[in-house]
Amino acid sequence: MKPTATRTRAGLAALAALPLLALTACGSEDAADGTPAGAQGSPVPKGNPVADVRKVDQVADQLPADVRKKGKLLVGSSIGFPPGAYFPNGQDKPPAGLDIDLADAVAKVLGLKLERQDASFETILPALGSGKFDFGTGNFGVTADRLKTIDFVTYINDGQGFAVKKGNKQFGKRITDLTQLCGSTVGTGAGTTFEATLNAKKSVCTKAGKKPYNVKVYSENAATLTALQQGRIDVVMSTINGLRYQAAQPSSGTEFLNEYHRLDVGFTFKKGSKLTKAFQSAVDELIKSGAYAKILDKWGTKASAIDASRINPPEHRPPHS
Repeated sequence: MKPTATRTRAGLAALAALPLLALTACGSEDAADGTPAGAQGSPVPKGNPVADVRKVDQVADQLPADVRKKGKLLVGSSIGFPPGAYFPNGQDKPPAGLDIDLADAVAKVLGLKLERQDASFETILPALGSGKFDFGTGNFGVTADRLKTIDFVTYINDGQGFAVKKGNKQFGKRITDLTQLCGSTVGTGAGTTFEATLNAKKSVCTKAGKKPYNVKVYSENAATLTALQQGRIDVVMSTINGLRYQAAQPSSGTEFLNEYHRLDVGFTFKKGSKLTKAFQSAVDELIKSGAYAKILDKWGTKASAIDASRINPPEHRPPHS
């Protein structure tokens, strides 16, 4: 795998060493130097439920003839942190994670080989339109804006949540409303639903007669945790699964403060792609066979399970919208 220009060798090495934030995005602020105190590698959970997945001819037959003949697809993958996708053994070794296992399992059902290319989160969706990738992964949430230019095939239900440095009591035990953020500094990643939500809802503070919150965007996920530990931000808005996973790692020193808004998450394709129906059927086959549940169980994400895959479902309406 060849890192993109926005992901330096040093940056990836730092990311691989952390069991940290699953922000699934890159932003505009440079990563801070150094590794947060107490950070250490996150080993891959035991078990390989993908190993038993086999090709299902009636599903594979839904692929376009040229794809069946070629026998492979190129996937653009945003590699960040567990449980979504990360490098447990360094960037020169294969990535692991929920996104990785599900994409590999779908490919096996379809009888295809995957070629995986690491790409920064914000470059994948535009690259789909240009034909650079056949599909993309990176915990992409389904939003109305994205549906205008991208096709989705859903595979989990994740969404937006909050975390703070352990011991921080300024927000109470749970964040349930954005007005609780007023006057604070929130860290997140560029191009994400988190950044979009925070910027779109800033007026809630002025309407409530409070000081607006400040949004800080980071280029690398490690920098976000460093900023949180050093007190340069007060709270992080990121994926529910990523923040829950992170908080379960004692070395991260963070605490999960509630889900804010659930979103469907899916494989992404250029608009009008002829791959979506086959991918939907492949996800449904994994659900039916039980392999899907085993993969989610491996990565501790059973709460994000879906009953059936959907193509381009409407965006879930956020709270207080």
